[in-house]
Formats: sequence, C-alpha cells, structure tokens
Amino acid sequence: MNRFLLFTLMIAAAAQLLSCAEQNQEADWQLGPFVKYEGNPIITPQGDTWEAKDVFNPAAFAEDGLIHMLYRAEDSTGIGIWNGTSRIGLATSSDGLNFDRRPEPIYEPVDEWELPGGAEDPRIVKIDDTYWLTYTAYDGETARQALASSNDLQNWNRHGLIFPQLGWTKAGAIVPQQINDRYWMYFGDTNIWAAWSEDLINWTPIEEPVMRPREGMFDSGLIEPGPTPLITEHGILMLYNSADNDLVYRTGQVLFDINDPTKVLKRSDDFFMEPDEELEVDGQIPNVVFIEGLAELNGKWYLYFGMGDSGIGVAVYDPDKED
Repeated sequence: MNRFLLFTLMIAAAAQLLSCAEQNQEADWQLGPFVKYEGNPIITPQGDTWEAKDVFNPAAFAEDGLIHMLYRAEDSTGIGIWNGTSRIGLATSSDGLNFDRRPEPIYEPVDEWELPGGAEDPRIVKIDDTYWLTYTAYDGETARQALASSNDLQNWNRHGLIFPQLGWTKAGAIVPQQINDRYWMYFGDTNIWAAWSEDLINWTPIEEPVMRPREGMFDSGLIEPGPTPLITEHGILMLYNSADNDLVYRTGQVLFDINDPTKVLKRSDDFFMEPDEELEVDGQIPNVVFIEGLAELNGKWYLYFGMGDSGIGVAVYDPDKED
C-alpha cells in the first residue's frame, strides 16, 4: 500500500477514535439514555372531584422498596381560563410503573397567596428525617415559590413564600446535601437562579442567573429546573426543562461544580426527550414534556413527567441494557 495513503488512513482512524472518545466523555457525566414507557400515560384523571380534570408534573423519590410520587391534580372549580384548582396527591409503586393512589390529596392550598390557583408543580427532597416540599403557589395572578416540610408526608409545616421579595418565582429544586456548610436551591422559569440557606427555611438568592437560554438551540426560549439534583462523581447533575422560541418543551442536562454550585461545568448540546406522543402534543398545553420526578429502584432510573399538562408518563433508564 502507498505509504502516503496508509498514513492518511491512520490519521483518519485516529481522528475517528478521538471523536468517539470525546462523545463518550461528553456522555459520561449525563444520566441515561431514557426510554419512554410504551404504556404511557401511567396516571390519568379520575373521579369527579379534586383530580377529575388533569394530573401532571409529579415529584418522586424511592424509599423502603417503593417509589413515592407526589403529583399535581386539578379539579374544575377554579376561575379563569384554566378553570382548575391544583392540589397535591400521593401514589406509590413497587415496580415504578403501576401506582396505587391515595383517595384524598396530601397537600391542599389554604392561604390567600395560593388560591384559587392552588399548589402546583411539587418537587421534594429528603434531608435527614425531613421531607422538604417546594411548590408553586398560584393566587390566580402571580406564581410564587412556597415551602413546606413533613416527617410523614401527611402532616405539613407550612413555611410560606420562599422569595416574597421577588414576585413571580417558580420551580425550586433543592440540592440534597450541604455544600460548604450551606444548602443550595436552583429556581426560575425563564433563566435559572441559585439560592443558599443555612437552615432550609430562609433562603438568599444569588443576584445573577447561573443559567440562561441559548439562542438557536432547543432551550432558546426558557429554562426551568427539573427533579431534585443528583450528587455524582462529576459534580451536581441537574436534569432541566426548556422550551424553544415556539414553546416546544424538551429536556436537557447540566453539571455544576460541587465546590461552587453557581458554576456550570458542562451542559448538554442536545435534548434527550421531546413531545412526540399524542397526549404530549395535543394536551391541555400542547407540545410539552415536563420532568419533575426522578427515582432509582432496583437498579433502574425512573423519570416521571407531565404529558401536555394532562397525564403522567415515565421514561426508564436501565444501565444493564447499555451497549
């Protein structure tokens, strides 16, 4: 073989190997791939009362061999265009796919700043023996982050608005452990900001966003935290929601520095999930997959999401099926 041709082929092969290595390195810090369950939706509206209209946007965690799902449910008693007051229900599953639902909500809106819209979009984290619930309190005009805590998911201490000074705020995802003697939270539904706390009740926001939308990409319109972030060997991993300029919602991943939770180390160049099922495309809000619940059970990861603000679906990552 011509030496020049052989040298050229060797260079091409080396470049291909380098490209593959870079792709693998890019994927190493991310979680997945997630595959949507063919039986979606796994939870849909039922009855004629508190969860009769729509169910969506669930939080989730695994404990004692069960996945516990806290989900948003709407009735039809509200006012205005959406005509639904939101409450939070609880369901449990031993296989991540089939859930038993409590007959009554575990958390209801009671204060003036969360009525008539309700308690929306829960996210939950357990730190020591306490469950910390962040949710959107919606009074019909302004959506604001609120906080509650519980030791049993039934009896709740209501801590009120997290950022009363900021006005409109949504989507608080608390990092599950202290970093440099502080707790951290990511929040926001345009940009994403960070906030810190020493007691998990009183929070101080960082002035500048830690993440912004990216022009010309899948997350060009808005970004919003997803489930509780994970502490990994690479840093703080957060799966997040986004929309482009046409308000098509897709999901991405971002990695923050474990020593500086305001510093982005890596961010996915492409989405890993998008609306492509009928309920996701043509639901109450069209073109939406919205992730808020992530749990590991029996070696598999279950990612729960709202389907068009109408039903609840799940996507599964099974590490044993990786190539």
